[in-house]
Amino acid sequence: MGNDYEDECRRSLAEEQAKSLATSNNWEHVDRERVHQDWDVLYREITAHLDNGSLPGDQQVQGLVRRHFDIACRFYTPSRQAYVGMSLFYAEDEAMRAFHNSYHPQMVDFLGAAIKVFAEQGSGFAPDAGAGASA
Repeated sequence: MGNDYEDECRRSLAEEQAKSLATSNNWEHVDRERVHQDWDVLYREITAHLDNGSLPGDQQVQGLVRRHFDIACRFYTPSRQAYVGMSLFYAEDEAMRAFHNSYHPQMVDFLGAAIKVFAEQGSGFAPDAGAGASA
């Protein structure tokens, strides 16, 4: 994945989140406590797969990433690029990296790789706002 594509993903995430926040009164429709509970359960399941040597592209892991995507969609439905941008945010933001890696020291890297596979193969994304970009 090249730097141009990663930059596009970061931009997509920022633009799509800003638009969603503005049109939803800062995501007031989201039950944040429930979202955090669901992500906690999910991250614990992903940790078990990490400990068992699963790979990001494994079918069971991709099923878990589908659940991650579905939880993220409670806020808004991201494009493929914005979803990859979310994985970059997890890796690049110190607090997000620390939070995710508190479940497992390799969580951010593993989840990021799994999200990239999902973005290439999964479905349910919002249309890409950019001109002809693809995951």
